[in-house]
Amino acid sequence: MCRLRQVVEIYALCGHRYALPDETIRCEDRFCKFSVTHPGNCGPDCRKTCWQYRQFPEQYDRTIQRLCPNCQQDQAPPGPKYGVVS
Repeated sequence: MCRLRQVVEIYALCGHRYALPDETIRCEDRFCKFSVTHPGNCGPDCRKTCWQYRQFPEQYDRTIQRLCPNCQQDQAPPGPKYGVVS
């Protein structure tokens, strides 16, 4: 059966969490209404013979051992100063 994948990225060094957009995972089951292999002319018994809903979403957290992009940007050293001679 087709399902959604829901991923949350957790940045370990700052603790921020970012939910990524849901991703649709398609199956190859001809009896799944959402599958690309499900025939378009399934017939009047489709509601009885084929899956009419997606599975429970696949959910997981991905822990990344660094700062999130916003915190990385905040902690970046200032760029070079032009016109300053040392």
